[in-house]
Amino acid sequence: MDELYRKYENLKKTLKSFGRCAVAFSGGVDSTFLLKVASDVLKNDVVAITVNSNALSKEELESAKDFCLKNNIKQEIIDFDSFSVSGLIQNPPDRCYICKKAIFSKIINVANEIDIKIILEGSNFDDDNDYRPGKKALKELGVLSPLRTSGLTKSEIRMLSKELKLPTWQKESSACLISRFSYGETLTKEKLSMIEKSEKFLRELGFHKIRVRIHDKLARIEIAPEELSRAIQERDSITKKLCEFGFTYVTLDLEGYRMGSMNDMLGLSS
Repeated sequence: MDELYRKYENLKKTLKSFGRCAVAFSGGVDSTFLLKVASDVLKNDVVAITVNSNALSKEELESAKDFCLKNNIKQEIIDFDSFSVSGLIQNPPDRCYICKKAIFSKIINVANEIDIKIILEGSNFDDDNDYRPGKKALKELGVLSPLRTSGLTKSEIRMLSKELKLPTWQKESSACLISRFSYGETLTKEKLSMIEKSEKFLRELGFHKIRVRIHDKLARIEIAPEELSRAIQERDSITKKLCEFGFTYVTLDLEGYRMGSMNDMLGLSS
C-alpha cells in the first residue's frame, strides 16, 4: 500500500506542476479518476473536455455530464462526426491512431481557445501491454498521460477511486463502439447503433462484462464466463431483440468476455 500512495502523491505533485490544464474526459474509470484528482489539486484551473462522437454511447455521454455537474467541474462538450475523418470508415488496423489524431487535434484547438496549453488523457500503466496505435497520435500531439507515467495500474486506480468514493470504481471497462468491428469491415452509423442498442439491452438484463462484436450482420456476444449459462437460458429473448435491432444471426462466444479479442484475431495484442 505504501507504494500505491507514493504513486498517488507523485501524481498529485505532477498535476500541480502543470497549473491550468484540460482533461480529455470520457466518463470511464481512468479519466474520471484523473479528472477528480486534477480538480482536487487544481480547483478551477482544470477543464473537462468531452467528445460527443458517433462512437460514444448516449449513456456514457450523460454519465460524463452528470459527473461534472455534481462535482462543479467546468466541462466543454465537442460534437465530433467520426465519419468525417479521412480513412476511418475503411476501418484499418491503425484506426485508433487515425481517430485519436483527429479527436485530440480538435480537443487541442478547443483548449487553446480558452487559453489552455496542457492536455491530459487517462491511459494507465497497463495500457502499455496492449496494442494501442493511438499512443503514437498522443505523442505526436504532445498530449500527456500522467496516470501512465505515475505507474498507476487499472486495479490501483480502482482502489484509489473507491477511497475517493467515485461512482466509477466498480464500473466495467469500456471502449469506443468502433472497437466492436473487425478490421477492414466498413463502419456505418446503422451498425454503430445496432451495437449500442444491443449492449444497452444486455446491461438492462443484468449482464455486466459484455461486448457485442459485429461481423457484417452477425452479432458475436462476449459475456463473462460466470454469466454464460444464464445467457444460454435467455437465448431466445436475446436473439429476438438483437434481430429486431438489425442483426441476422446472433451467436454466443464460448470463450466469454475478453478485452481486445479483435486484436487477437490478427495477432496484434502484446
